[in-house]
Amino acid sequence: MKTSVALAVTLALMAGGIAQAQERGPVTNLPLPRFVSLKASEGNVRRGPSLTHRIDWVFKRKDAPLEITAEHGHWRRVRDRDGAGGWIHYSLLSGARTAIVERDMLELLSKPLEGAMVVARLELGVIAHLEDCSTDWCEVTAGGYDGWARKAHLWGVKPDEILD
Repeated sequence: MKTSVALAVTLALMAGGIAQAQERGPVTNLPLPRFVSLKASEGNVRRGPSLTHRIDWVFKRKDAPLEITAEHGHWRRVRDRDGAGGWIHYSLLSGARTAIVERDMLELLSKPLEGAMVVARLELGVIAHLEDCSTDWCEVTAGGYDGWARKAHLWGVKPDEILD
C-alpha cells in the first residue's frame, strides 16, 4: 500500500514538473513565448507562414517589441502589445530587446530605488532599449537618456524575467 501511494505521489510530481517546463520552439529550441524587436522599419505580417498568405498588417515602428508565440520554418508568429499580429519572416526580427513605455511621463531614475534622482520622464508609447532587468526594475536607454524604470510599466519584458 505504501509503495503504491509513493508511486502515485512520484508520478503526480513528475507530471506537474513536465507541465511546468517551458515550451520550446521546434525550429530554434528557444523558449516560447519570448520577446524580440522589429529589425526593419517595416514588416509585413501575414495570415500564415509563407509568402503566399495574405498580408494582414504592416508593422511600421523600427525596434518595436514583439512577442513570438510560435515558429514554423523561417516564420515566427508574433503579437504586439495590443494583441495584433500574425506571421512574419525571421529576417525582419532582432534579438535586441526593447520595451514600450506603458505609463505616461514614466520617471527614469538614476538608480533602481524609489526616491532616486529623476534623469528623464518618458512619454507613453516611447520605445526604450533594455539593458538589464532585475526582479522589479529595468535599466533602459531612450532618447539619449539612460536610467532605471519600474518593470511593471514596460511592455516587452516578462514580470519574472531577469536580463543581464
